[in-house]
Amino acid sequence: MDRRSFVINCSLGFAALQMPLFQEYSQKDLIIGHGDFKYKVDAEWGKLNAVKYPVNDCHEMVIDKKGRIYLLTNHTKNNVLVYSQKGKLLDAWGTQYPGAHGLSIKDEGGEEFLYITDISRHAVFKTTLKGKEIMELPFPNCINYESVEQYLPTETCIDDEGNVYVSDGYGLQHILVYDSSNRLKGVFGGKGPFDRNLDNAHGICLDYRSAKQPSLLIADRMKNQLKRFSLSGRLLDVIFLPGAYICRPVIKGDQVYLATIWSGNGKAASGFISILDKNNQLISAPGGHEPVYKDGILNQMRQSVKVFSHPHDVCIDNDENIYVAQWNAGRSYPIKLVRV
Repeated sequence: MDRRSFVINCSLGFAALQMPLFQEYSQKDLIIGHGDFKYKVDAEWGKLNAVKYPVNDCHEMVIDKKGRIYLLTNHTKNNVLVYSQKGKLLDAWGTQYPGAHGLSIKDEGGEEFLYITDISRHAVFKTTLKGKEIMELPFPNCINYESVEQYLPTETCIDDEGNVYVSDGYGLQHILVYDSSNRLKGVFGGKGPFDRNLDNAHGICLDYRSAKQPSLLIADRMKNQLKRFSLSGRLLDVIFLPGAYICRPVIKGDQVYLATIWSGNGKAASGFISILDKNNQLISAPGGHEPVYKDGILNQMRQSVKVFSHPHDVCIDNDENIYVAQWNAGRSYPIKLVRV
């Protein structure tokens, strides 16, 4: 059994809640979402010739300052597919990342770079937008790790000082902080019983919505929680999202967008998208039930419309359209949600 299958099977052991029957809809002209965040589904957007440009798992997507969208897949015929926002293929590259999982982008002095995490190679790589490798972050040779096999990095984010934050979401659950010279300068999180500990620290991002206190948002997936930490690793807040097994947080404007890979009791193929407001309250769930809070506590979330199987990441353009990459979804290409 592979690691992710193990996670799914474990999640199925949670207290069972009866899942409602899916409403049957044609995806043509289908509108999903709630409140001011509703979207028309374009399931044809990312489709390509599967012989020339095959994908396995479509893990993550980022957008550069020219509006080009980069999709990371663990198919080594082409690890990265570059799209226009209209779904036209612009470029394809990469054959060396069999465990390609996390993809981040950072503008460094006017030039943008990609950061790729590879769980099979137990490493983080920095590349140009054309795929030239610039550097490899070293294995965290510290007391927490006895072997490289324990290190399975799933995501990165990079601050304006060049510090790189790595979430070891499939390994020992640490958040590792490297300085701009690639030296390990800090470690926090890790497995354990306390709120500061993590269980499937799947994704991480920098949160600059409060200029006075920049922070880190970290998905604690198996606990259905989004956690906010200081840049030094101090726990600041826990946002509980019952029934939402969240992936990487992505911030656009005041909102936090999260691909939600499973829902309810963790049943397979039950994903939707979570959208949080500036106060980190769930305000829309495209593909899921309408969010309802009672006495300040969110009701358990579940999929309601069978649009997605296993959403793994979202990418947001300047028109606030959402591009959805999926894991374990029949080698399907990304879906576009057009804001209405």
